[in-house]
Amino acid sequence: MNQLFYLIITILIVQFILETVLEFLNAKKYKDPVPEDVSDVFDDEAYARSQEYKRTRYQFGLLTSTFSLLLTLAFLVFGGFEWIDQIVRSLTDNTTVMALLFFGIILIGSDVLTTPFSYYSTFVIEEKFGFNKTTKSLFFLDKLKGWVMLAIVGGGILALIIGFFQWAGSSFWIYAWGLVALFTVFMNLFYSKLIVPLFNKQTPLEEGSLKSKIETYAQKVGFELNKIIVIDGSKRSTKANAYFSGFGKEKRVTLYDTLINDLDEEEIVAVLAHEVGHYKRRHIVFNLTASVLLMGLTLFILSIFINNPEVSLSIGVSQPSFHAALVGFGILYSPISEITGLIMNHLSRKFEYQADDYAKNTYGAVPLITSLKKLSKNSLSNLTPHPAYVFMHYSHPPLTDRIKNLKA
Repeated sequence: MNQLFYLIITILIVQFILETVLEFLNAKKYKDPVPEDVSDVFDDEAYARSQEYKRTRYQFGLLTSTFSLLLTLAFLVFGGFEWIDQIVRSLTDNTTVMALLFFGIILIGSDVLTTPFSYYSTFVIEEKFGFNKTTKSLFFLDKLKGWVMLAIVGGGILALIIGFFQWAGSSFWIYAWGLVALFTVFMNLFYSKLIVPLFNKQTPLEEGSLKSKIETYAQKVGFELNKIIVIDGSKRSTKANAYFSGFGKEKRVTLYDTLINDLDEEEIVAVLAHEVGHYKRRHIVFNLTASVLLMGLTLFILSIFINNPEVSLSIGVSQPSFHAALVGFGILYSPISEITGLIMNHLSRKFEYQADDYAKNTYGAVPLITSLKKLSKNSLSNLTPHPAYVFMHYSHPPLTDRIKNLKA
């Protein structure tokens, strides 16, 4: 147990305490009265239900986060990582296979241990408040698909990175960065085409007045839109969503069927106008570039510490290795990740205001405001978040702030 071991323990506990305090401050705001800007859609009964949902999620989140911390600390203190490391070393002496088995056991084992929590969240909490549409068979099928995707995609990338390390030494980060950058761009282009169909059915938006209004708006703002896709989100949840993906010929707008059911056509076009605003303001390109640059920074710092045996030994293993050093580095780097996350969340909230302004100026503020209110009510979202919680976690501004901005 070297000094880095105790630093890792300290980081995990401090992060847990900070997160618990933030959640507590946020929970105290649940007693606030309904904000005036949304009082027209949240009557007393709807608001009380919203607050009950958030309290339930808060209490359950406290349980799951405590379990996660205790499990991680137990693994560190009682030699869990050493135990798994010895298992994989008894099976193979190939560095790459060893790392794949090591992470496979940890990730799948962790998922198995936390499955009862996700099961309870889906089939008890979400069911109680009318959100869940997932069947038990679909729930477990999604788990299996996720494991297969993790093995193929995650395992493939990890194997290549280890290969770069064995070939190029400390300079491996340059080649790993290039690989991750290519993968990130590829997924941004083809995620909706290749990955989403494994979990959801996607169909083109049918001909009709909604499609005509969308096409008219797109033509008005000079936005070439060839693909308007409807996804069957209702097979899992009643919560609605819409998102923009890809660029160039691969750009598409995806609307959840729940969104189409919850909003009228003017509101849907307003939501679409917001998504177009992200594209027109080049937020998609910025986020993609920032993601690639941050990954480059992370890999560069990793290359500095990966050959230091102390980083491997910090998680309690007896023999240094690439895979052990990767786990130790991941925890030690997490405070820096928190800082970069704060910066990205700040920029994301700024981008949301800009996209709202674009929708307001090119289509109208009123339908976007009413759509945001409806979506917030239907998802029982938090109307009174604590400012500190918003600062640390929110990638979107609170609803009341967005409404004030749209009305300005």
